[in-house]
Amino acid sequence: MDATDQSYAENRGAEPAGQPRVGVYICRCGGNISDVVDAEHAAEICWHIPGVVVSKVHTFMCSDPGQQSIIDDIHGEKLDRIVVASCSPFLHELTFRGAAIRGNLNPYLYEHVNIREQCSWVHKHDPQGATAKAIALIGAAVGKVRQSRPLEKIRLNNRRRALVVGGGPAGMKAAADLAGTGLPVLLVERTGRLGGKLVSPQSLFPTGIGSTQILEKLESDVRSTGRVEVLLESEISRVKGFIGNFDVTIRGPLGPSGALTDVDVSVGVIVMATGFQPYVPHDGEFLFNRHPGVITTVDFQEALACAPEGKRLVVNGREIRRAAFIHCVGSRQIEGVHEPGPDGRLNKHCSRVCCTTVLNQAIQVRRRFADTRVYDIYQDIRAYGRGHERYYSEASRAGVIFLRYHGDERPLVSAAEDQSVHVSFKDYLSWGETIDLDVDLLVLAVGMTPGPCGRIVDQLKLPRGEDGFLQEIHPKLRPVEISVNGVLLAGTAQAPMNLQESLAAAGAAAVKARAMLVKEQVELNPYVARVNTQRCEGSGECIGQCEYDGALTMVEESPGVRRARVNPGLCIGCGACVAVCPNSAIDINGWRVEQYDAMVDGLVLQNQPA
Repeated sequence: MDATDQSYAENRGAEPAGQPRVGVYICRCGGNISDVVDAEHAAEICWHIPGVVVSKVHTFMCSDPGQQSIIDDIHGEKLDRIVVASCSPFLHELTFRGAAIRGNLNPYLYEHVNIREQCSWVHKHDPQGATAKAIALIGAAVGKVRQSRPLEKIRLNNRRRALVVGGGPAGMKAAADLAGTGLPVLLVERTGRLGGKLVSPQSLFPTGIGSTQILEKLESDVRSTGRVEVLLESEISRVKGFIGNFDVTIRGPLGPSGALTDVDVSVGVIVMATGFQPYVPHDGEFLFNRHPGVITTVDFQEALACAPEGKRLVVNGREIRRAAFIHCVGSRQIEGVHEPGPDGRLNKHCSRVCCTTVLNQAIQVRRRFADTRVYDIYQDIRAYGRGHERYYSEASRAGVIFLRYHGDERPLVSAAEDQSVHVSFKDYLSWGETIDLDVDLLVLAVGMTPGPCGRIVDQLKLPRGEDGFLQEIHPKLRPVEISVNGVLLAGTAQAPMNLQESLAAAGAAAVKARAMLVKEQVELNPYVARVNTQRCEGSGECIGQCEYDGALTMVEESPGVRRARVNPGLCIGCGACVAVCPNSAIDINGWRVEQYDAMVDGLVLQNQPA
């Protein structure tokens, strides 16, 4: 603990004496705010809000000089509360908490107001209204912070071991990186070997490196550290707990006899690397399962790997003179056009990697089998990755014929008399002309769907996006974190990705996991429920309302005396318990009822811009 941390530790928790002295700091955000909101006028109005003794404007409040002005005022003006009105708290809440700590002020006596996204950006055509709204929001924040109390972070013991769920490339990468930092890792894989989709021999774009070579390197990295315990043919049957303290039951052939056995383990962090499943067309979709000449890109990749060399492609003993690919099978589905899956959901998402997969396979066919003609029937070519556009250019030069259909006018596929596959559709590269093709092989470019992880999702209440994949907190600011503390995302458990992206995400998850596990204790924000034991009569209504198992329990403190108890590791501070307590015995730290009352009072102050 450095000197700054020590001085904060000595003073936190002490209630400021007398009336609160509040400093208000308004950021121009280089014009992002001040081009619409009259920051100077807002600062003038703030002088009249009860409790405010400093009101300042700065071009960049988050800059070093901006932060230093806050620190100087904490000391010089004896401030014991601060309000910063600037951009999103996602960006700079931690910045200003740090400034408060350096000023020897409890960081939870600071309140953040977002007047960029909530004022200047959404009301750019109404500067007067945007300014009035900014003043109202600042007034509410001042009212709230005047009622704030010093809080301390929650500190919990940390079980310094990681669990990686899934032994595909992302899981192997995350496990190896974590073990490389000296931390023990448990890697659980439900199949009989590591590697996931890399087990199938293939040439990977854009490097052209074989999957076997990459798999051997990843497996070597996992085994060489000596700190990764690998459990194959095993699954997570039960999981509960919270960051630093997850209790997990693993079922697998763990004993000498190979019989299924349940083993309980404790870990501090869980990395979800559960991967993806290729979309499986429903029976009869584009004649899938009805015609031997209709296969998916997954099947075709294996066929290419073992196809005998020659002038013409041969698949399953059938000579292929003409082959066609249809894009977006199982992706970008449209209501009323496509048939929902077994779960009743349409796959509306773009699977991203399918276009380059098709281009890569089409190029291989044209390079290796000069007498096989190739048609590419697409909605859009989305060769999004670095170097992927090159595949489109190479496919064109190789003689691949491109044709374009609209998503709401799907190609019609039927069996021809000569056992070929007949494909009919409107081609919008030729202004809607109907194209009829007879091909010997039709390859369906199938998209990605989420891998199997339903049990963990349900037990830990992990959020999914509309596409069914696990959803990160923020794609830019917290790209591998999920809303459940201590659970991280790696690879295609989160979204469709190519191998390079999966490995990069896994590396990021490993870095985040290490940061969580490196300390003896886990520190959490204190915004959780707090029980007033003097008021609690043990009615139990709060327990029935709480959706987070174990966050609230009823404890018998003495014969006939029951009171609610909060588990701060599981409580998320949602406030559902507050609303139902008949004795108002529960509140949320940092969001007490009297703070809400003060915010309402601040919002309705009649301080309007001139």
